[in-house]
Amino acid sequence: MANDRCLIVDAYNLFIRHYVANPTMSKNGDQIGGIVGFYNNLTKLIDKTNAKDVYVIWEGGGSVRKKNIYTNYKRQSRPVKLNRYYEDIPDTLQNRNYQIKTLIKFLDNFPVTQLYVEGSEADDVIGYLCKYRFKTRPKVILSSDHDYYQLLNKLTIIYSPTLKSFVDEKFVINKFGIHPDNFALAKAIVGDNSDNIPGVPGAGFKTLVKEYGHLFQKPDFDSNRYQLFVENAANMENSKKKIYKSIKENKDMIERNFKLINLDVGNLAHYQINKIEQKLENNEKTYNNINIHKLLNENAINSIDIYNTKIIYNRLLR
Repeated sequence: MANDRCLIVDAYNLFIRHYVANPTMSKNGDQIGGIVGFYNNLTKLIDKTNAKDVYVIWEGGGSVRKKNIYTNYKRQSRPVKLNRYYEDIPDTLQNRNYQIKTLIKFLDNFPVTQLYVEGSEADDVIGYLCKYRFKTRPKVILSSDHDYYQLLNKLTIIYSPTLKSFVDEKFVINKFGIHPDNFALAKAIVGDNSDNIPGVPGAGFKTLVKEYGHLFQKPDFDSNRYQLFVENAANMENSKKKIYKSIKENKDMIERNFKLINLDVGNLAHYQINKIEQKLENNEKTYNNINIHKLLNENAINSIDIYNTKIIYNRLLR
């Protein structure tokens, strides 16, 4: 493992995974599965990757720029469903907010850096960190979100809590037949139902690879590569395959989708980037043992093993 590896956490993605599935309760009868599961998962991966620095990135209330590009972006997000077996389940929104606020306060006492950039999404901040701020550092992204596949390279890998394994360039090429450099373009064509982004009719990953594999398997993405698909579609106008006509007719939608899906600085304002940089420059690593125990006692949390995990966080102070 590299000595300067950093761990970048898609915080809400990791939290919600444990929030909906982990039934742990506090001594006061409050649901705390999101807090406990997040902490345990994070701690294990810090140890597993031997990370030197940890960055926990929270959602900033949604991207203003993406909403301006496409007003229906993420409009039909599904409500969170809990995996619970209790007869009396408290209000999930209230409990979710309680757990997130408590978790943020809890992590403030650990040698990790938490980032919240108002008016942005966590994936845009993570894209900036990977492509610019930490471009030359080995990185592990902790998330189950496929959008991060576009960031994979020799210095960047992903740990998926869903797969319970690491994901790299080879994994994506083998699974989708698409090089990570082209993954954002592929999703712009195929669409993304989870974010309410419509795709080109009849276009799926398998179809793209079958018809355009020679382009999608090339590394070093060209931002105008979508034009090659449009031109190819025009040349195949007389083909019986509908995919060519669909791509030609939906050129504008592909361009719009790419702006939504591509993780770069395009969806971050200058002041947001400055806020990221200022936070990173002014951050000091600390481990406040007294406050940690105080918060656990105040919230009646007795299912986190602080004693045996302290050594892992102490490594981050070196």
